[in-house]
Amino acid sequence: MSRLIVDVREPFEYKSGHVTGAVNMPLSRLERDVERLLEDMDSDTELILYCRSGSRASVAMSMLRNLGYSNVTNGINQDHVTARYL
Repeated sequence: MSRLIVDVREPFEYKSGHVTGAVNMPLSRLERDVERLLEDMDSDTELILYCRSGSRASVAMSMLRNLGYSNVTNGINQDHVTARYL
């Protein structure tokens, strides 16, 4: 199973530091751009979402689940994702 780490913070936050290999998809654009983000991914790809505190990642997780994506995890923040998933 593959894994994609998604930073749902705004681009200026992403530029200040992010998880190695993470893609930036701000929460403000997620619903509109999710299909483009995942077009080359397998349907069972694990999505690990994170932000600064976990709250935007939680909202993003709910949005994705409502769109039919089931393998979604709130990774909380950069430090937590690095420690747990890398």
